[in-house]
Amino acid sequence: MGINIDIHQFACLNDNYGYLVHEPQSGETAAVDTPDAERYLEEARAKGWAITQIWNTHWHPDHAGGNLRLKEATGCRIIGPAGEAAKIPGIDQAVKGGDVVRLGEAAAAVIDVPGHTLGHIAFHFADQSAAFVGDSVFALGCGRVFEGTMEMMWNSLKRIKALPKETLLYCAHEYTASNARFAVTIQPENKALKEYVAWIEKRRSDNLPTVPALLERELATNPFLRADLPAMQLAMGHPGDPVGTFGEIRGRKDRF
Repeated sequence: MGINIDIHQFACLNDNYGYLVHEPQSGETAAVDTPDAERYLEEARAKGWAITQIWNTHWHPDHAGGNLRLKEATGCRIIGPAGEAAKIPGIDQAVKGGDVVRLGEAAAAVIDVPGHTLGHIAFHFADQSAAFVGDSVFALGCGRVFEGTMEMMWNSLKRIKALPKETLLYCAHEYTASNARFAVTIQPENKALKEYVAWIEKRRSDNLPTVPALLERELATNPFLRADLPAMQLAMGHPGDPVGTFGEIRGRKDRF
């Protein structure tokens, strides 16, 4: 095992999650995305942490909109996707898939996951079994394909699927209850999904988060990650075609 990190998760804006990642040996702290700069500053103060870096997954304002305010307040360094560098406010370092970013003694691999946006990236701390995936994948869902193609998005999801199954996916939004309502329309007989839905309903009724999502459970239940299964392909009318199957599921969700 590598160096330990502390992950602090908190709700902000309407349905976003904010994340502060702290490496205690160096005292460094990364803000993963910046939906609400003041909230990040409050949470960091409450933890006694100093924000030294921002790691952006993509350019959307609910992910990079607080960059300049946080940089002004803390002097932090901003790391973001090379494919969207021109759209990332205050960026200091552009990174892409295959790069490694460091937080003190901890290291995260950068994974290219375009589709939702063309330069979307994720950050994977292998030693801690944690991946910060932005809007590429959600508990029981995935991001809308705004800028890329269905093939691009499916290939991105395959990279996430290939991570160790014990990986916790730190998604950027609490969309799980609505994703669950859709997922059961695609997989009405999925026993693991039914159990997951019951857990989600209990968590939300107690006003608790359903994120992070365990990859192993997502592989068994998330319809978007299951487009390579022959039974799913047949049910969606695209036998032997994972991209067509994924596109069918995504289209149905967009209209749901």
